[in-house]
Amino acid sequence: MAEKITQDAGRKQLGEFAPTFAHLNDDILFGEVWNEEAIDVKTKCIITVVSLMASGITDSSLVYHLENAKAHGVTKEEIAAIITHATMYTGWPKGWAVFRLAKDVWAQQESSQSGKESAKEKFQREIFFPIGEANPYGKYFVGQSYLAPISKEQVPIFNVTFEPKCRNNWHIHHAQKGGGQLLICVGGRGWYQEEGKEARELTAGSIVNIPANVKHWHGAASDSWFSHLAIEVAGENCATEWCEAVSDADYSKLK
Repeated sequence: MAEKITQDAGRKQLGEFAPTFAHLNDDILFGEVWNEEAIDVKTKCIITVVSLMASGITDSSLVYHLENAKAHGVTKEEIAAIITHATMYTGWPKGWAVFRLAKDVWAQQESSQSGKESAKEKFQREIFFPIGEANPYGKYFVGQSYLAPISKEQVPIFNVTFEPKCRNNWHIHHAQKGGGQLLICVGGRGWYQEEGKEARELTAGSIVNIPANVKHWHGAASDSWFSHLAIEVAGENCATEWCEAVSDADYSKLK
């Protein structure tokens, strides 16, 4: 039998001032709607979080429902994908606002079984999106990188994580029309450089709009892990051309 949801916050906080509201909150919303069996509680938690996010509610009520979602089995990876997907419809400011709350709610989820935290585990605690597995495109990178799919529908989004000193090769996102790439930096410190221009330092919150047909590279600083979301911009006849590696001599000039 499914766990019965109960609530008495309405009566405790508003029982004397607004008894009808307290009854609707405790007995109808949480007493009947939340216990309706056509939808499981985990799904109801997800629907509630998205509904509050869409309404721009980012106060203690959303924190409560994020905690409720976590308590009913919504994992860190799932809530990251849920918020990312909802952001496509509700807008980036709402996405960032909800991620700030969700990051704190899920902050204690991961711990090292050995009791000794690796550098990768430590960095994972600092960013919300999963680091993922070893990057299958690793042959185009100097150093170790990781790739985690965040959204595979509508707008494909991947989190790319670089260990210190790791960077991808020079490359070009070709397109006859449209195309290019958008980077949203989510943690650590890194670099972005277009051919013929100075390198640009990147930190959490930095946005990089990469035009189509422009040769460039991006990666971590020498003393920091680095993660960014990579979003491919739709276009015609898009293809990525991988070029030479960024030389150690050129990379070592960046501080």
